[in-house]
Amino acid sequence: MAHVPVTERRPQLIRAAIDLMTREGVAAASTRAIAAELGVAQATVHYTFGNKEELYHAVMQQLTEQLVAQVEQAAPRDTDFNRALGTLAAALWQTVREQPTSHQLLSELTMYALRTPRLGTVVQDHQTGVLAVTSRLIEEAAARADRQLAQPADTIARFFHAGFDGLTVQHLVHPDDAAEASCLEALVAATAALAAGELTVPAGSTPTP
Repeated sequence: MAHVPVTERRPQLIRAAIDLMTREGVAAASTRAIAAELGVAQATVHYTFGNKEELYHAVMQQLTEQLVAQVEQAAPRDTDFNRALGTLAAALWQTVREQPTSHQLLSELTMYALRTPRLGTVVQDHQTGVLAVTSRLIEEAAARADRQLAQPADTIARFFHAGFDGLTVQHLVHPDDAAEASCLEALVAATAALAAGELTVPAGSTPTP
């Protein structure tokens, strides 16, 4: 059998892991099962990633990067901050509607990682990365609008994702297009109010990432 370079095998194994986890759940994705999904020896997984934790990390990273890339591609160049915020939220919500399995898998991986001490850094890296990207997009929108943010961009990003993550779970459990549209609009309005200083957060109440 021809040797396949690690650089080529790595994305193959990540894809196989995503397919398996999506179909059977995170708990079923042992290195043996992932190897079988791709039709390679179990040793190939360990040789490519070292351990299951590194593979899980790669899966979360790829899912996140794919979703972020879609949102960044739709990032507005509008000079009105509130409209820009609404466009960003709509772009992110579109990924929930079009790729619910990706969001469900990310949620499952997050919960699994929280119960697995060796995966603690995986979920922390994921959350830190998502907040960093959101903070940057908020800062860029504020700069285009020549808007001074009343709260740190990280605080605004945390506030937005607190509501957005809950709305995502509701959509996965019990979709309701009309209610979700109203809730997303309200979340954008509340986030804009926080950025404008019309909604306050007590000093020291926001933890550092």
